[in-house]
Amino acid sequence: MVVVPVTLRRLLADPTLGLRVLAGESGLDRPVGWVHVSELDDPTPFLEGGELLLTTGLRLSGEPEYVTRLTARGLAGLGFGIGLSHAEAPAALVRAAADAGLPLLEVPRRTPFIAISKAVSAALAADSYAEVTATNAAQQELTRAALRGPDAAVRRLARLLDGFVLLVGRGGELVRAAPAAAAERLPSVAGELARLRGGPASASFEVDGQHVVVQVLRNQGFLVAGRPEPFDRTSGHVLSAAASLLTLTLTRARGLESERRKVHTACMRLLLAGQHELVAGIVGLPPEPVEVFALTGQAERVLDALDGSPAFAAELDGFVVAIAPSGWSPELAGGVAPAAGYAELAQAHQRATRVASTTELVRFRGDLVSLLPAEEAQAFAAAVLEPLVRHDETGRGDLVASLAEWLRRHGQWDPAAARLGVHRHTLRNRIAKVAELTGRDLDDPDVRAELWTALRLRGLGSGGVRA
Repeated sequence: MVVVPVTLRRLLADPTLGLRVLAGESGLDRPVGWVHVSELDDPTPFLEGGELLLTTGLRLSGEPEYVTRLTARGLAGLGFGIGLSHAEAPAALVRAAADAGLPLLEVPRRTPFIAISKAVSAALAADSYAEVTATNAAQQELTRAALRGPDAAVRRLARLLDGFVLLVGRGGELVRAAPAAAAERLPSVAGELARLRGGPASASFEVDGQHVVVQVLRNQGFLVAGRPEPFDRTSGHVLSAAASLLTLTLTRARGLESERRKVHTACMRLLLAGQHELVAGIVGLPPEPVEVFALTGQAERVLDALDGSPAFAAELDGFVVAIAPSGWSPELAGGVAPAAGYAELAQAHQRATRVASTTELVRFRGDLVSLLPAEEAQAFAAAVLEPLVRHDETGRGDLVASLAEWLRRHGQWDPAAARLGVHRHTLRNRIAKVAELTGRDLDDPDVRAELWTALRLRGLGSGGVRA
């Protein structure tokens, strides 16, 4: 799937052009975006960078300055036509190009500049066609793989990119990795994933010698891909296509899972109503004797934890009710009651939910902050926030409110600034002032936790921005 770009080396390999390297051989693999002909002493206002500039040196003077201007503009190289203004390239030009690392090619008298322009144009067109062809072929492979599920799509994408791929859930948990060993790379990209929540739709960066690209999957998580070489346009198109396919695949899978869980809930109600034989013809049930569990906690997480277990489970009336063989013991909270057979299921369910509902739990009075001794806690908060309060009393800025909102938004500049009604640069200046006045490193999670606790104790961390 690699499309080789048009480079000076490719042009040199064309015997019909007869080009020869005079200097800057190390830069021959630079991509050539276009060809431009100019006899101006300073053609850079008419260049974008990446071009092969052709000249006969008709008005050439001040070779070092000329080369410096071209290098600063980011040219791919300079082609010097001989046999017209000059019998050969000026020695000063060759030296300046060598010193600057600018590829300098000698163009023989027999080769018109238009022949080089046509060669580059034809090569660019061929590369564009090859890029489209490669992208379409890759997209077809990905589509076929996606029809088999996310696992197949992730594996195929890793092979197409010749790198690693991670599919990460909305909470930052690893869903799939290809190859399997790539799972170890998740911690190195976790910080960037946290930054992308509610922010940009994609990001690219380097980590551990890998070029990494992250695509946000709408409401589904993240697609992370990395490889030693930079991603070219073809790979970028393939990655974007994979992100769209995985978003659709995961959305469809979640929809099917939601419907499956609704069916399980209906079956559980039938079981509790004594319709064991009817349900046994629809879903697989554990053999008697069984135990009935009324499990507490977030239903989706509990059901995910039970996936692959011997239990038949469904969300019902605020619990996750699970029926499992006797002796099975999940590491989950709730109540459990035995049933010799399915005829006793309803009574066992009642006992299990009663135990789960009446079991003593340690309950916080609101949150952890409320458990702290009042006098000592307030003294702590006053000591931590005193420099900021003194600063705000002078009317020079709302440091306390800005700090509270910034911490509430997990250090995300744009959402916090928007909530405060200030520019993000203003917020950055305020947070820098907080660090200066408190003498604390706000990149340290322990420091952030202490500041947030102090703000909560002052009643400034529980809600939104104060009017």
